[in-house]
Amino acid sequence: MKLSIPGRAGTAAMVTAVTLLTTGAITGAAPASPLAVAAPDLLVANVKAHLAQLQAIATANGGNRAHGRTGYKASLDYAKAKLDAAGFTTTVQQFTSGGRTGYNLIADWPGGDTNQVVMAGSHLDSVTAGAGINDNGSGSAAVLEAALTVSRTQYQPTKHLRFAWWGAEELGMVGSRYYVNSLTTANRAKISGYLNFDMIGSPNPGYFVYDDDPTIEKTFQNYFTGIGIATEIETEGDGRSDHAPFKNAGIPVGGLFSGADYIKTAAQAAKWGGTSGRAFDACYHSSCDTTSNINDTALDRNGDALAYAVWELSS
Repeated sequence: MKLSIPGRAGTAAMVTAVTLLTTGAITGAAPASPLAVAAPDLLVANVKAHLAQLQAIATANGGNRAHGRTGYKASLDYAKAKLDAAGFTTTVQQFTSGGRTGYNLIADWPGGDTNQVVMAGSHLDSVTAGAGINDNGSGSAAVLEAALTVSRTQYQPTKHLRFAWWGAEELGMVGSRYYVNSLTTANRAKISGYLNFDMIGSPNPGYFVYDDDPTIEKTFQNYFTGIGIATEIETEGDGRSDHAPFKNAGIPVGGLFSGADYIKTAAQAAKWGGTSGRAFDACYHSSCDTTSNINDTALDRNGDALAYAVWELSS
């Protein structure tokens, strides 16, 4: 998430899952129809395996995955190879910022109504200070695993699914803005919703839902209500992440967030657990944002909520 001024937020505990249902059976095969299957459990072990790879990439490339650095391109190449092997149509979009070359990765799942596109995205870059495993390896890894799960289950949605990993978010949402600005008016109108996932595994987490679009917000709220988790409206990241260029272009947006440098209140700690009087992520934008800076329960719950929303909004 792009740097801004401090403020407030919350935490998590416990693993829950949305079961993969058809008309009464669990399946990993292609559904008989778009309405025959509900959202799968997004396996947190798989998400964490992607995070371990992003950490290894950062470690091998000067300790970060920042825009214009070798660690960023290696991160993009890792995701692209996984998506290509899974049958996605991938596109690498190139742009320049601060005299350095940046890249967006776009992955389209074949099929579905291309006049109704549901997008899920996250920024793939870190700051130069560290590996950026919560900010934003967490969102990037969960979006990647959701895409791979679409392939694994051979999901056949009514709408067209598109996944994206943005470059240079930390410099002011440069990559996502470049993408939105590159769309024709007609292609912007085809995007029925963009879902953003930025910092979803904070170590002292809260459960925050974007309130920008009522339909998308309600979809996420339904998931969390179903697992008995109270949420709050997301305010810390307003205008500070990759949903902003989409929203400014009139595209419906939504998303999830588990908190950055705002301080968890006593009321939030009572609701979610964790430690009041401390930041949701004390390693925000620093060298300690490594694989040890992740709350597995928050990552698991938010990953399952991500999958639930993608399946619900595209069916």
